[in-house]
Amino acid sequence: MTLALAVLFVLIIVGTSTFAVFEVETPPWRKATKWGLVVVLTLLVQRRFGSIAVGLPVILGLAGLTFHFIWCRRNGIHPLKATPRRKYYALRGWQFPD
Repeated sequence: MTLALAVLFVLIIVGTSTFAVFEVETPPWRKATKWGLVVVLTLLVQRRFGSIAVGLPVILGLAGLTFHFIWCRRNGIHPLKATPRRKYYALRGWQFPD
């Protein structure tokens, strides 16, 4: 279980620090729910199947990253900088700060 928790810890740190710019207006409860589900699913798979569960958060992260890059490119958004910012906010349905 230590390996699974270490992988989750690294993914949460890297994921939140790298992609925080894309979640500026996302409510905290939604972000916590997303990470909570990843942790719970990983630990449940860990109990049932052992260390192979380490691959679950990695696979989920890669799937999310793939979707993210495709969505950003299709909508004319830079996938790492969330620019142009006004366009990104409009696509997310957020109010752009003046």
